[in-house]
Amino acid sequence: MKPIRVLIAKVGLDGHDRGAKVIAAALRDAGMEVIYTGLRQTPAMVVKAALQEDVNAIGVSILSGAHMTVFPAIINEMKKEGVENVLLTGGGIIPEDDMNELRAMGVGELFSPGTPTTDIADYIKEFVAAKA
Repeated sequence: MKPIRVLIAKVGLDGHDRGAKVIAAALRDAGMEVIYTGLRQTPAMVVKAALQEDVNAIGVSILSGAHMTVFPAIINEMKKEGVENVLLTGGGIIPEDDMNELRAMGVGELFSPGTPTTDIADYIKEFVAAKA
């Protein structure tokens, strides 16, 4: 079985990437292949990288408050590019009401700061296993 591949992305002007790097390292430690896009990506750049890297999941770290813009834009790009069966998940400072609205749009689980990294890895593994 090939390893789970995850793209970790920072979209927009949010320059705080410590959390994204911690998650990337934790997912690697959990046996996943991780591609980190770096800072200041656009939704189109994220989806293009996801296609090129043939990932199972896209994880977006967002602390800027732009989550209600960023996640819908990524969903639209995924639809435009025909990206299917790829989990779109993420985390950061996102109010519960917004999390619920984003989930209704098709975003997977969203994680708050302080979530154990093993919970995130387990969630991704369960999603991929269910799609296999």
